[in-house]
Amino acid sequence: MRVLLAGTPEVAVASLDALVDSDHQVLGVITRPDAPAGRGKKLRPSPVAVRAEELGLPVHKPEHPKDPDFATMLAELAPDCVPVVAYGALVPQRVIDIPAHGWVNLHFSLLPRWRGAAPVQHAIIGGDAETGACTFSLVRELDAGPVYGQIRTPIGPGDTAGDLLDRLARDGARLLVRTLDEIAAGAVPRPQPDEGVTSAPKLTSDDARIDWDTSQLVIDRLIRGCNPAPGAWTTLRGQRFKIGLARPAPEQALPPGQLRNTDRQVLVGTADRALELLQVQPPGKKPMAAADWARGAQLADDQRFDDDE
Repeated sequence: MRVLLAGTPEVAVASLDALVDSDHQVLGVITRPDAPAGRGKKLRPSPVAVRAEELGLPVHKPEHPKDPDFATMLAELAPDCVPVVAYGALVPQRVIDIPAHGWVNLHFSLLPRWRGAAPVQHAIIGGDAETGACTFSLVRELDAGPVYGQIRTPIGPGDTAGDLLDRLARDGARLLVRTLDEIAAGAVPRPQPDEGVTSAPKLTSDDARIDWDTSQLVIDRLIRGCNPAPGAWTTLRGQRFKIGLARPAPEQALPPGQLRNTDRQVLVGTADRALELLQVQPPGKKPMAAADWARGAQLADDQRFDDDE
């Protein structure tokens, strides 16, 4: 089939590469306009745009897919299907209807669970034992279209959102190509069940704040689910302090938020058992090993997170 990939972030690049290596004809990519990035806030193209240019593919950057010029361009290119991976903009129905086989979305959850912008993060924070990816036909309602295919993967006790996204991006790219093969052969999607729908909105900074009065398990999931973004955080000495990685310390118990620096570990208390801090990011510094930070932090014996006095 003639296809035009719609995608923007790094997680969509694997799908672009897989499509280029497949039997389908890739006409180019649709991606979000260049956006400010870095300290200088210079405009930079999306990872998908960068990769497409490396591959010599045309790159289309509409301000919004509802723009009349974009609909005209899409009709002129006449793709058989538009595969979508984290494009980042809502697509109007009149544009969805242009390709003969519509727009087919690769979504990183086991639909109908975790519809929305941050399904992998919510799966970890919610304590799911497994997650996966689905391909489905795009409709106006968010992530509610009928499903073509699905893959599953367990969520390990140390998996971060970044780990899972990397894994699902690779495995999902193969699922997307297989789905397009099946559509070309006449496959028909099946409706999603009405039961089991959950929402996965984008995580905000407020969502990522750690409450040390909750359990070790809940805090561990929050830290892993917010890694790499938006980053779980707390306060120390009145300043925001990020925690990138931690792990349960089963035999240890400390008051919630209290820090203890031993020769081998940096521990912090929760509502039940302690966590061992592995990677932290003090204010104004880059992420570092917690043990390295603690050696120079001059922690008091009763030092606590969220104790700003």
